[in-house]
Parts: sequence; C-alpha cells; structure tokens
Amino acid sequence: MLKVSYRSTMAPLPDDPCSLLGTLCFAEKLPSDIADTVDLPAMPVMMPLLDGQQTLYEILRTDTALKSAMTGDIRYRCNDALLFGVITLDESDFIKMADAAKAAPLQMASRSAYEQVFALLESHDFPFVLRFWNYMADINGVSHELERYRQFNLGRQQAFAAKGKERAGNVPAACALGTTSGPLTIAFLAARIPSQPIENPRQISAYDYPAQYGPRSPLFSRASVAAIGDASLLFLSGTASIVGHTTLHAGDVTAQTEESLTNVEAVLDATCRKTGRQCELGSLDYIVYIRHPADLRKVKAVVERRIGTHVKATYLQADICRADLLVEIEGSAELL
Repeated sequence: MLKVSYRSTMAPLPDDPCSLLGTLCFAEKLPSDIADTVDLPAMPVMMPLLDGQQTLYEILRTDTALKSAMTGDIRYRCNDALLFGVITLDESDFIKMADAAKAAPLQMASRSAYEQVFALLESHDFPFVLRFWNYMADINGVSHELERYRQFNLGRQQAFAAKGKERAGNVPAACALGTTSGPLTIAFLAARIPSQPIENPRQISAYDYPAQYGPRSPLFSRASVAAIGDASLLFLSGTASIVGHTTLHAGDVTAQTEESLTNVEAVLDATCRKTGRQCELGSLDYIVYIRHPADLRKVKAVVERRIGTHVKATYLQADICRADLLVEIEGSAELL
C-alpha cells in the first residue's frame, strides 16, 4: 500500500500506523524538522508558497516495514514493493568534468544523477520508475550556448540511452521546475511492477518533440498509473498550456490555466479509457506552479471555477520549463 498526502507538517497523523517512505519539502526557507530526519529521504525544494502556507510536505507513506540506506549520493528507503530515493548534486562539482567534455556542468550533473539512480535500482531489482521529480535553479537561464533545461535534458537522455531506456514503453511520469536557488535535486519512486503510461491525445508525446525544443527531447509520460497492493495510484505529470507541441496563449495566464486544465481533463479521460477506473478533476490533490506571484488570484479563480472551491490545491512560485509558460499543474489520486 502507498499513500500520498500533502500537509503543512510532518507530524504523524493520529492513529496512523503508516511509515514514512519519503517526503518532498517545499519552502522558501527549509524548516528544522527536515534536518532532524537523519535517515529519511527528504528532498528540500526551495520554492515559496503563495497562498498563506509557509511549508508544504508531499509525503509518501506505506504500511510495511522499511529499510533505510545511502548509496553514493542517494539516500533511499524501500520495502519489498517500492523504493523512494533522493539525490542532490552541486553543479560546481562537475565543472572540470564538463570542461573536459565540452559540456555544461548541469548536463554532467544530470547524467551522473540519473546514472546513479539506474545503478541503484538495478542492484536492488527495482526496474520500473513510476515517477521522477526534478528541480534546478535558473531553469530558463542560458549558459554554454544552451538553455539550462535543455542541458538537463541532454544529461538525462544520455543516462536513459546508456541503459537502453529511451523508449522502452515504460516512460515514467515526471516534472521539471525551476527553484529560487539550490543544487540539482531529483527524487524518484520505483517498483518491481511496471506502471501504465498515459499520453494526452491533444499533445504530441514529450519524447517525440521536434528539435526546436532542444538537441534531446524530454523523457516523461503525461501520467502513469501504478498498481500498488489493491490500489491504483495516478501520478499526473506537470501539465501546461501546450497543444500538439506548441505553447498557446503566450502572456495570458488566465487562458493558459484554462488550457492546462483542459489538458488535465484529456489525460484523465485517457486514464479512464485505459484502466477502466474512474477519475475526475475533483479527485486529485494538485500542486499548481505559477511563474509570477502576482498571477495567483487569476490562476486560483480559474482552478476553483473549473474544479470547485473544494479543490485540494497548493500554489507555489516556480519557473516553468519553457520560458513562455506561466503556469503548470501536477497531481496525484487513488483511482476508484
């Protein structure tokens, strides 16, 4: 069993027997309880919250005994069915290597991170990644004549290619966002049973994007559905105002939010058709990334009108992977 929840504290829930598999902590300043979790894979993400909260924890819990360990730069926990890990790499450690390879330090750090992840999963017999979380500073900045997000994609795909995973039919759900500061930070959730990748009929699959978006395409599915015990969990990748492969409504955050939610609906419809299970807009817990904090009111108004004022959504300030995107939406839910 796996439960994913979004909370303002890491304190245990009353009468909850579940054990912490791992957590992501979103905050402008990281709280002390992250530093106190010595062997917990806890990923700090330097992002300010926009709706009154100081801290958001994305918490993964399970009801079975867990083993904690560290291998290389990865801290992880696992049981017989799941493995969650976190890796944080400082780009400055890769400057000499990058200079020798005539590449960007972020590209080399990205490749190293993913190579370490795949080596760990191979050694522990967890061949299937269900979800990746990727965060880096200045994601739209340019160095070495290439946007930093594209540098990251180069390194990521090099690691995928080295393991023959570019198009193995099980591309995981993922997000990639820009933080206010900090190193390259990646979290991952893996299993021994493959998930079902879900694509969006309104969009070209990300791994088929044309070369105008960089020398290597991003590698992720629009969503994935994982069977864990008796439950099926949906992981919705970061979803934005893209139709086909083109950004729509440049400069109009209201229209981009509308388009993003239309894409979310399309992914959920595809999920229902593929799995035979029900999932509606109001079923998910959402994280909504907004480029400009001043746009919060407009974005929130669209989200609440489309989904309802009961919507379970947290709003964060973040840079989106394309410079012309103003909002991105991701989420998770248990399918019925």
